[in-house]
Amino acid sequence: MRPVLLGLGWVMVGIGIVGIFLPLLPTTPFLLLAAWLFARSSPRLEQWLVDHPLFGQPLRDWRDDGAISRGAKICAVSLMGLGFAFFWLRVQPSMLMASIVATIMLALAAFIASRPEARK
Repeated sequence: MRPVLLGLGWVMVGIGIVGIFLPLLPTTPFLLLAAWLFARSSPRLEQWLVDHPLFGQPLRDWRDDGAISRGAKICAVSLMGLGFAFFWLRVQPSMLMASIVATIMLALAAFIASRPEARK
């Protein structure tokens, strides 16, 4: 089972890295999943991810306090709004579909906004 978890961990790291460049694909949730998978398959790789200069701080903030930095909150909610605007203008969904998508995005935005802010 260890090689499967290790492989999935690397897949999550890869998807997380792609998320840096694609605004609608989140990075941190995939890296959180990668850290969890690495914790069960390779403590050395988990430590590498948690100590990484770019990815480590948000992972530690979430792991320690369930916290999200103010900048990350603003970025996430703003990109969700832009994503919905793009969806609304390009897809021109029915009112039902737009309502469903808006409800999901608002729920996710409320969850993100309700998380404590990272300690400095």
